[in-house]
Amino acid sequence: MIFLVAPLDDWLVAPDRPFAPAALTDDGFVACAPDEQAALAEADARFRGTAGPVMALMIDEHKLEARVRWEPWPHVYGRVNRTAVVGILEVRRDEDGRAVSLALWS
Repeated sequence: MIFLVAPLDDWLVAPDRPFAPAALTDDGFVACAPDEQAALAEADARFRGTAGPVMALMIDEHKLEARVRWEPWPHVYGRVNRTAVVGILEVRRDEDGRAVSLALWS
């Protein structure tokens, strides 16, 4: 299981298509986190000032159609097919926007 942190609004843009965050165009890959603690750290570092919900997509890397390389963290080299997303966690933030925990999102 790997985790991709993204604003909910980005995830919902084209629900009938594979997910392609801006980083894929900018960097050629999508950086993911290897565990929940790293996902929280990424959410805190990259999305502290983001308005609206921030999510941690739980991805079964074996279901991904794109290639995954560990460099040393997982990088997905292509769009994320939605069938590989097996769950979604909401990043809970404190009043200062710091990521403090993950909770199941429904």
